[in-house]
Amino acid sequence: MPFVYYGQSVSGFFEDFIERLMSELALRGTEITNQNVESDSAEMDVKYIDERGRMFAAVDGENVKVTYQVLREKKEVRKGLMGAITGAGIGGLLGGVLGRDGDVKDRVIDAISGAAAGGAYEAYEGYEESKESRTEFAQELAEAVKEVEDQLQYIAEGQRAARESVSERAREKVQREAERKEELLLQLEDVYAEIITVKEEIEIAELEGTDVRSAKLRIERAEKLYDEAGEAVTDDDYAKAKAKMRAAEKMVEQAREKAEY
Repeated sequence: MPFVYYGQSVSGFFEDFIERLMSELALRGTEITNQNVESDSAEMDVKYIDERGRMFAAVDGENVKVTYQVLREKKEVRKGLMGAITGAGIGGLLGGVLGRDGDVKDRVIDAISGAAAGGAYEAYEGYEESKESRTEFAQELAEAVKEVEDQLQYIAEGQRAARESVSERAREKVQREAERKEELLLQLEDVYAEIITVKEEIEIAELEGTDVRSAKLRIERAEKLYDEAGEAVTDDDYAKAKAKMRAAEKMVEQAREKAEY
């Protein structure tokens, strides 16, 4: 009888899952031999008290599927011999029948044709008892799989939390950068408005006969600095953009002063 268990949502930790499962089973008194572990599958022989079997594990989607196959011992034959009431009749018959593959109950029923039914069914009851005793490891395995699953899901949750924290910090950084960029663009709009205003003042001053050559040089320089600041913002070089913008503001102030002479 195979027993099947699933480690939920831990396939990404398969090799770690197997190592932890083997350690957990060893702590529970299991002897593990002939293990063969690959990147997505594993198999090994196990012995727990007087129970022996073969355990298999493999990646199954997001889960790890663990299968345990009991290697039957012939305790049921010994029980059958004790229950036989016709000397060599039932005991000898069971010794041959239970050594073959197939359904035990069907084999027993077939075997008792013409024999003492009481002894045969005593043998089958012995099989049921030994089967129940050999599922003790299946219970230990179920608990071990759950324990390892919990451990790995805890680790996975920590990793998810760490990733989310990194992502949140990245989002916050992007938001701060976007806000900073928007603020610089608004400030650049103000600088541009000042440039336009001073250019108008220079034209008026020139019409009034004022020497505005120095003012024109400074306002032209302010326009160039404004363009360079805009390019720096586009390139996300906010330090350069801020420096260019401040220089442009200074040129605008000086151009206004020159135009007022």
